[in-house]
Amino acid sequence: MCGKSFAGGWDLPDRSRGGITIRPAREEDIPYLTDIYNYEIEHSTVIFDIHPKTPEDRMAWLGAHNRDNHPLIAAVADGRAVGYASLSPYRLLEAYHDTVELSLYVDRAYRRRGIARMLMQAILADARERRDIHTVISVITSDNEASIYLHEQFGFVCCGRMREVGRKFGKLLDIVNYQLMV
Repeated sequence: MCGKSFAGGWDLPDRSRGGITIRPAREEDIPYLTDIYNYEIEHSTVIFDIHPKTPEDRMAWLGAHNRDNHPLIAAVADGRAVGYASLSPYRLLEAYHDTVELSLYVDRAYRRRGIARMLMQAILADARERRDIHTVISVITSDNEASIYLHEQFGFVCCGRMREVGRKFGKLLDIVNYQLMV
């Protein structure tokens, strides 16, 4: 091992299983999605952000995702968003238009229920249906074994390790880059 509601036609169907619904993220999901992200900022090395985000920050993030090739989906259970997956621009240069970066997070209280797998299935199904996505990239902290395992189960391959590129909690961290051609 390498160690928003979108008005205007975004047609990703809602998918449900075992009390979990996967659907496009909506404004009312933002407080929950912000909490999920901030928990990871404050308690883990799975994200290299170090400053918690506000709901206003995350509203701008929601608005940056669109019905073109940058969807944001939420897993909903018990009347609230409990996880999300997004495809974001890989880099802001035009030649990278067909490449997207995948992010996926699940609330710690809802892990080990298959939600990450459901989110991954849905976001990759959406990516495969589009003509403007060719490559999905994930940048994963090298010690995030659960994320690496999930990505490998979906056919992602490791295409490189970058040593000591991030510092969090006083520790230098490696990342691994995973890629899937869709």
